[in-house]
Amino acid sequence: MTNTLRSLKKKHFFIAIFIAYQSCAPPRSLLYLEGNPGLKNTINDIIESSEIDLNMGIKIVSLRDNKTLYAYNSQKLLMPASTNKLYTCAAALHYLGNDYTFKTSVLKNNNNLILKGGGDPDLKIDELDSLAKMVSKSVKKVDTLYIDDTFLDSLNYGEGWMWDEGPWWYAAPVSALSVNDNCIDFYIEPGKVGRSAKIDHFPKTSYITFENNSITVDNTLDFKKIEIDRDWVSNKNNFTVTGEILNTTTKDTLFRNIYDPSLFTGTIFKELLKKHGTQVKQLSAKPKDLSDYKEIANHKSDSLIVSAKNLMNSSDNLTAELFVKSIGALDSLPGTWKTGLDSVKSFLAGQVKIDTSQIRLADGSGVSRYTLTNSDQLISLLTWIYNSKHKDDFISTLPGGGWLNSTLEKRLINEGGKVRAKTGGLSGARNLSGYIESPKYGPVAFSILMNGYIGSSSKYSYVQNQIVKTIIYD
Repeated sequence: MTNTLRSLKKKHFFIAIFIAYQSCAPPRSLLYLEGNPGLKNTINDIIESSEIDLNMGIKIVSLRDNKTLYAYNSQKLLMPASTNKLYTCAAALHYLGNDYTFKTSVLKNNNNLILKGGGDPDLKIDELDSLAKMVSKSVKKVDTLYIDDTFLDSLNYGEGWMWDEGPWWYAAPVSALSVNDNCIDFYIEPGKVGRSAKIDHFPKTSYITFENNSITVDNTLDFKKIEIDRDWVSNKNNFTVTGEILNTTTKDTLFRNIYDPSLFTGTIFKELLKKHGTQVKQLSAKPKDLSDYKEIANHKSDSLIVSAKNLMNSSDNLTAELFVKSIGALDSLPGTWKTGLDSVKSFLAGQVKIDTSQIRLADGSGVSRYTLTNSDQLISLLTWIYNSKHKDDFISTLPGGGWLNSTLEKRLINEGGKVRAKTGGLSGARNLSGYIESPKYGPVAFSILMNGYIGSSSKYSYVQNQIVKTIIYD
């Protein structure tokens, strides 16, 4: 056999070996990995068997010895969606403190009043009513009720929020004067077949109009799901109900946002004053001269930690943005997204030691498609928090698996006592980051970011759940 023929056969042999290896090897996306060999195989099997195809970054670290248990693509910038609230909550605890309170005030000068907002994310109609009742004891006639929302700037929507987010609860506009999550609550139940659905709403206010064009049906033939929409394109507060409701449907509640939250809050306060016997001639923007106004009543919110638990359990976007702007207000008034986010980045750089040139923060909630982070950065935050004075407060805000009225209510139900985590979801993004208590590895920080899919998120949530269970039960 000639040397040339031997060389050719040898080349073909190695080509065959390479092809055989490629056919048995994991997908190219999983070839670059770090971590515990056993966990790598198990987690790789979970990912491969699911046949998911998307951009993904994962990092899992034991906090007992700071060893990486699993890492794939952990430096790739992806949309965090609501896992971005981990940064916001940590920064709020750092700058504002767990006992910080938000104040809503009423000031008086002669026959004029000012309703002054302090960025309270959880102001309720009942609390505004109590404030109106208090004022009405000493004031019976008001020439002008001024609205003062200048504690924060007048931008209602974050950078990178989609123009067509629409009337949904999660896209409620942001203002220093906010009430009832800047939403109307619609209570819907079927009427008689052929008639409109029975629909009530809260709060009752002249600020909105409402038209019910729905119909109750007894079958699903050509069924058109009931919808409640607002004329958000024209920035109006005219709500219309269309579609069908089955006569066997149980009562449900739908939440829809309003336009101009400051005017919404001011209008409701004016109506509440009237209910308690105080007449208000007109509603107007803040007066230029505040020197002669004296505070006559105020409402202070619960401590920040209470709002933070709502932020993380309900994934409340309004709360996240009010936290960020309130942080900004510590430097100068009015508080803005820019000053607030600059402070958040300073915290991440100075305390957590994250290279903030490698992160993009466009908002506090993660609604913005411009906000980008990676699993490494989220693990750095979770590790820092775990070793800081904020550890207990921070972890207390995170929902556990199966917790009622949380974003984990239907996930990791049997593992509830062993996982505390923040979900994150946008169209095409499904993420989960937080802490696991593992009998084998001790306390564990993990971050799983998945971006770039089409359709239902259920497959990706399932993969995340299986990875978490692997850490717990390994």
